[in-house]
Amino acid sequence: PGSTNHRQVGSAHLNQTRSPMTLPEHIVVRQAGYADVDALVEFSAAMAQETERRCLDRDRLRNGTLAVLDAPERGFFLVAEVLDRDRPRLAGQLMVTFEWSDWRNGVFWWVQSVYVDPTCRRQGVYRAMHAAIVAKATTDPQVCGIRLYAEQNNHEAQTVYQRVGLIPAGYVV
Repeated sequence: PGSTNHRQVGSAHLNQTRSPMTLPEHIVVRQAGYADVDALVEFSAAMAQETERRCLDRDRLRNGTLAVLDAPERGFFLVAEVLDRDRPRLAGQLMVTFEWSDWRNGVFWWVQSVYVDPTCRRQGVYRAMHAAIVAKATTDPQVCGIRLYAEQNNHEAQTVYQRVGLIPAGYVV
């Protein structure tokens, strides 16, 4: 165990109105399943190494990933696919977990474990995944907002999140 300094960089309430985002047509976002576990583990490990210089235990990470897939009340993963020589390959992932808010009598969706393959960055992969989360959350009357946090020095990620409409929420963890 160790501590990590995080800064919440985004919060979105679902009743906010924004102009629709233009999304690349070559990106498909879908809910992850058991067939994606190897890629989810690799992406999560790469994200931890890149953002926090942490080398995660792969067995523990695999078990933690499977725990989410086994118990939907814990959350879910989305993956983004791009075509590579006419075959889909995974380009990114994110995980959503849930936090009950007594103040709002609703559930915040927390976006975490965000990772986009370096070869696919700046091509709209995160934007497509974010749009899918917003669309999915909008159909659930229990969801009152979407939040995420990022490593405090990951300014590039913070910029991306703000570009999709997440606004700083004023909390520091």
